[in-house]
Order: sequence, then C-alpha cells, then structure tokens
Amino acid sequence: MYVPAHFSAGDAEIRELLTSRDTADLITSTPRGLLATYLPVLFDPEAGEHGALLAHLARNNDQWRQPVLGEALAIVRGPDAYVTPSWYAAKAEHGRVVPTWNYVTAHVYGELVVHDDPAWLAGLVRRLTERHEARRETPWAVEDAPDAFVSGQLRAIVGVELVVTRVEAKVKMSQNRSEADRAGVAGGYAALGDTAMADAVRTAGRAPGARAR
Repeated sequence: MYVPAHFSAGDAEIRELLTSRDTADLITSTPRGLLATYLPVLFDPEAGEHGALLAHLARNNDQWRQPVLGEALAIVRGPDAYVTPSWYAAKAEHGRVVPTWNYVTAHVYGELVVHDDPAWLAGLVRRLTERHEARRETPWAVEDAPDAFVSGQLRAIVGVELVVTRVEAKVKMSQNRSEADRAGVAGGYAALGDTAMADAVRTAGRAPGARAR
C-alpha cells in the first residue's frame, strides 16, 4: 500500500480500526489464482503476537480448501467519502484545488488457519452474534434456535483465522491540507449529516503525524 508519511496510521489507530469494523475482504493467492470473499469478521487482539481476524466461510466455498501461496490478506475498510473542492478555504484564495476522496483502510497480512472443529465454530458464532445483537433492545441468542438446527447450520460452515503478521494502514483525512481547509472539510461533512467523517477529519488533524503542506 502506498502510504505517505502524513497519512500513516499508528498502532492505536490500527487497533481501533480492527476492533471497530465488522467486515473484511479475505484474499488469498492459490494455485487456482486469486480468490476473495467478503466476510463478517471479529478481531481478537489476544490471539498470537499481533492478534487475529476470525471469520467463517460457507463449506461449499472452495477458498478454504485451496493452499495459500505466501501470506493471506484481509482488507479492512473504515469510513470514507468524497471531498468537494468547494469546502476548501483555498478555493476562495487561489482556486488551485481539485476533488479527492478521504478514507481509512488497513491491509492485514498473516497466516490463514482453517478450523473445522464444531466447538471452535460454535464459539465464534456465539461471539459474532453477541457482538451484533448487543445493539438490539431484545437480543437474539443462538440458544433461541433448536439445537439440531444450529448443529446443521454449523456443519455448513468452516472457520478461518488470519493470524496477523503485519499491518499496513492508511488514514487519509485531509491531513495534507491547511488547518482552514480541514475545518472546511469537517464542516462540509457535518452539514451533510455525516458525523463519522466529520469526527474522523477532526481527529486526524490532531494526530501527531498530521501536518499541512
């Protein structure tokens, strides 16, 4: 990944991104070529030296059966949105501005481990369910479904664990713009009701690596 110094992410930002996001693209290089699957994921910071991304694939998805050539890759995406030049203070000053895109992303590399153990799968499914159902007023639990039905569903999936070896992450939130331009971008997002992007721009502008140019 191309990461200019002013867009580089620190360890705390990487951990926050991996912990907060719910999905990733799992990409593997195999004898059949590149294979990719979009998956719900769960980051376990205590697994291995750098943590692990946990997920499951449909058993009929051939990606888990294929030998991985080298490292596996998961692409995790944070908030992203278009930036109009009209938000920049510089537009009124000299007009030398162009559109761009702000985004947060991480390329997570590691060893892919396949889990075909019903107990491991059941534990993962419960953890994923509890994570997402916790947001609901009346959470659904795995135990709400008949045991035989749940067992059948578990037989239809295979667990995968990406044991992280390294992460390349980028936080591109207008840190290369002046303070006035960043304020304009944050205000523009806020006016659109996109508070996540507005907050991300303000936070990145306060980060140690942020600088104008």
